[in-house]
Amino acid sequence: MKVSLKAARINANLGQREAAAAIGVATETLSNWENGKSFPNVPQISRLEELYRVKYDDIIFLPHNSV
Repeated sequence: MKVSLKAARINANLGQREAAAAIGVATETLSNWENGKSFPNVPQISRLEELYRVKYDDIIFLPHNSV
């Protein structure tokens, strides 16, 4: 099932600060990813997959209104 990056974080019961710290980025960086303003690099995507327990192919990296 496809899920937005924000929804994946919420489904993992993590706040932005917690998730950003676990990934090793600033909260603003994570917010930018969730809003489609910037995108994570490959190592960061791997951390997202592990932290959120979601495969890359199931993550929507663009805001819903952009699709």
